[in-house]
Amino acid sequence: MASEARAAGAGRLAIYPGSFDPLTNGHVDIISRGARLFDRIIVAVLVNAEKNPLFTMEERLEIAREVFRDQPHVEVDTFEGLLVDYVARRKAQVIVRGLRAISDFEFEFQMALMNRRLNSGIETVFMMPAEQYTYISSRLIKEVFALGGQVSGLVPDTVEARLREKQAGLAPGR
Repeated sequence: MASEARAAGAGRLAIYPGSFDPLTNGHVDIISRGARLFDRIIVAVLVNAEKNPLFTMEERLEIAREVFRDQPHVEVDTFEGLLVDYVARRKAQVIVRGLRAISDFEFEFQMALMNRRLNSGIETVFMMPAEQYTYISSRLIKEVFALGGQVSGLVPDTVEARLREKQAGLAPGR
């Protein structure tokens, strides 16, 4: 079936889901490398009403679109509900997930198996970020920044600028 999709011109489409609050250089690394492995990759920003994000959904979409504006094989979108339903709607074949450390593995493994049970036609591919990003998480970035620490080199420049705007209480672009 996947070869039929490629023959029809659809290509291999992967989905990289997450909250991306904020987008880190670890995320960027995996997305950029994923864009080389697959014909297209969709950065799917999760709508999760239970989380209290630092950045609004619109801000997270703007940031991701700005970061990947020069990468035509990267698309930014949102989704809510079951990931496998979104993947099927988008006619993707693969879910990309990042593994930073052993501590990520158990949760990601469980999710991959559940997703396979829900839709056996969708594969999960695990990717490790570049070594210099293995300890970075969005939660850690927010915490370090809030306590006055430097996040340069750990997030895209646009994310750092947006963090500073949030800290100063300014609206983006002012």
